[in-house]
Amino acid sequence: MAFVNWARNQSGTPAEVRTPSRVEDVVRAVRDAAATGRRVRMAGTGHSFTGVALTDGIMLEPDALTGVRAWSGDRVTVLAGTPLRVLNELLDSRGLALANMGDITEQTVAGAIQTGTHGTGRDSGGLADQVIELELVLADGSVASAAPGEDLFDAARVGLGALGILTAVTLRVEPAFLLHNRRRKLALGDVIASLDELTTAEHLDFFWLPHTEACLVKTNNRSPGPARPPGAFRRWLDTVFLENTVFGAACALGARLPELIPRINALSAAALGDSESVDVSYKAFTARRDVRFLEMEYAVPRERLSQALRETRDLIELMDWKITFPVEVRVTPPSDAWLSTAYGRESAYLACHVYRPTPNPAYFEGVEEIMTRLGGRPHWGKLHTRDAAYLAKVYPRFADFAALRDRLDPGRLFTNPYLDTVLGP
Repeated sequence: MAFVNWARNQSGTPAEVRTPSRVEDVVRAVRDAAATGRRVRMAGTGHSFTGVALTDGIMLEPDALTGVRAWSGDRVTVLAGTPLRVLNELLDSRGLALANMGDITEQTVAGAIQTGTHGTGRDSGGLADQVIELELVLADGSVASAAPGEDLFDAARVGLGALGILTAVTLRVEPAFLLHNRRRKLALGDVIASLDELTTAEHLDFFWLPHTEACLVKTNNRSPGPARPPGAFRRWLDTVFLENTVFGAACALGARLPELIPRINALSAAALGDSESVDVSYKAFTARRDVRFLEMEYAVPRERLSQALRETRDLIELMDWKITFPVEVRVTPPSDAWLSTAYGRESAYLACHVYRPTPNPAYFEGVEEIMTRLGGRPHWGKLHTRDAAYLAKVYPRFADFAALRDRLDPGRLFTNPYLDTVLGP
């Protein structure tokens, strides 16, 4: 049975597919793969744009490896295949929440953590920074736990599945909280000039519409309440109709008539307006994404964000590319996970998207040249062309990760072509 990712740009046919429901099932699969000379990988929900999940050996689909194993105060231990949307609902039912998260919730907990999925935050980092213990099956079939203070913990939190197969994760949680969400339309020049002020928000996320000066700036800050969530109609209008149905139709029109894209974007910019709400955190953090796209995202040092934005804007104008999707910008504090894109530095993320039916490799290549010149680190689950030689230069602990991998998986039971490229064979 073929595996196809969400964006439909990655596919592969494993020799065998298994659906483990217990850790013992994963152990058996790892031992069987080793005994028969095959590789083994755990796939998530396919929300990576790279081939990180692919294998021609045994593919594990964790649909049955889900749910909460244990609740304990400010800790929750969750099985690896649990979708983030399910985890959010389980936490909310107990009056708990994650401190921060990305805007998509379809991924599995393990898949999101292993590829370095992040949100945006002044003080709180990505999912890997909220992990306080890991359980994983190693290449020898043993089950290992990793906790703070251990090399395996800092390496495996964003481990790409290269050190072992994650089976359970313990996350730090906190009492549920409200976020004051504010959306404003600002000019790109004003955004660039006020980045230092804007990043004082607890959570900043903004989108620039190419071919216009318009930015939609979203900030989330904790609120004592009372809750003022968007009404059902308003939520449907924004998240379903405007951001998906209308936007999807605009992308389809632009695909047929590219010369109209600047005018389409200008109309979209004119439709942007200001709004405010106060809602439970996971609803304020997250968004619905129905229009399929391809994405490349790089993390650059926070102090180089202005330069990255200006050069990206200038390049699009110079090359006269017709880009329908906004360019998204987020920020995070430093991380101590070895392969986190935010390792050791305050980081800003610049994400470029294109409509799936109209890929534009030249656009991604051009922006990638800017990002790498600024010391950028590509998101592990999003499109890029970097290899181990480049990545070793921008990750201070890359050699330590490689050495640990050599020790734990010398036979490369967990590898695949993507890992051979980014980590070395």
